[in-house]
Amino acid sequence: MKPLMILPPVVFAGLALMFYFGMNRGDDQLASTREGGPVPALTVAEFPGEPGFTVEELADGEVKLVNFWASWCAPCRAEHEYLMAFAEEGIPIYGINYKDEPANGRKFLDDLGNPFTAVVSDESGRTGIDWGLYGVPETFVVDGDGVIVKRFAGPITGAIPDTVIRPAIDAAR
Repeated sequence: MKPLMILPPVVFAGLALMFYFGMNRGDDQLASTREGGPVPALTVAEFPGEPGFTVEELADGEVKLVNFWASWCAPCRAEHEYLMAFAEEGIPIYGINYKDEPANGRKFLDDLGNPFTAVVSDESGRTGIDWGLYGVPETFVVDGDGVIVKRFAGPITGAIPDTVIRPAIDAAR
């Protein structure tokens, strides 16, 4: 009977080690099925007071960012100052307001500033699905031919602009 008493702690220790090593692989970004492929279709609506854009405009010869965001998204608010800095550097950013009330999205941009060259609204979430979106914010680096070079899930804050986004922009050029 004593050997059975030791079995639960041994099993628990084994599972704990497996979870520990599994969570510390250093690969914390989910893989994107879109990297290396053309930008998907846009099933979007007009965003109030802003010019819209098409898939063809995303392949206009210029490297750009496509950013999915929403007014209800706290991490979107956190990354906004970094998007404003990219825009001030002359990097075009195309915004897709994701599953948001247009009036709330408009207020978000009015309050924090508008870094976007153009903005559309993905009210139904269809474009998000087509792009393989996991959630907001998510940013895609698109080369001049309309090919997705990099997908970054999560807010672009801290060192991310210099360690992930700018190197992807340089690679896209």
